[in-house]
Amino acid sequence: MTTAVLSIGSNMGDRLGHLQSVVDGLPALAVSSVYETAPWGVTGQDDYLNAIVVVSHEDIDEWGWLHRAHTLENAAGRVREVRWGPRTLDVDVITVAGVTSEDPTLELPHPRAHERAFVLVPWLEVQPDAELPGHGRIADLVAALPASEIAGVRRREDLKLEAV
Repeated sequence: MTTAVLSIGSNMGDRLGHLQSVVDGLPALAVSSVYETAPWGVTGQDDYLNAIVVVSHEDIDEWGWLHRAHTLENAAGRVREVRWGPRTLDVDVITVAGVTSEDPTLELPHPRAHERAFVLVPWLEVQPDAELPGHGRIADLVAALPASEIAGVRRREDLKLEAV
């Protein structure tokens, strides 16, 4: 059985609906609350809704999780024009239990996850004892983030993802 942590985000169209499509389309073990964050990397675009989904399946390896992520992005109309630009759906494979990879197509753990509050804060919510391989405990990584970055990850109590 392989367990993976996926970061999902959307800042175009039906943002919550796009996130829900991931929860509906994958075998979710845990789903975080929905958070709203300012765009990262490229400014001048709408805020993102973000969440973490922990998934598990005995027949899916790291490449299978990447394939499923891309399939869900494509179904949501994802277009890859601008790096860190606006998107209907972004599904990043953050880590897969027991797997490291330096393949440029799928670096594991995700090479920038340890510095992104929009990944770490929701992940801490659903797996408070989790560790990011090579970087340490998620709780410690969150504690090391600047307070302004943590404050920029705003839980949306009015929005909820429904696990099937």
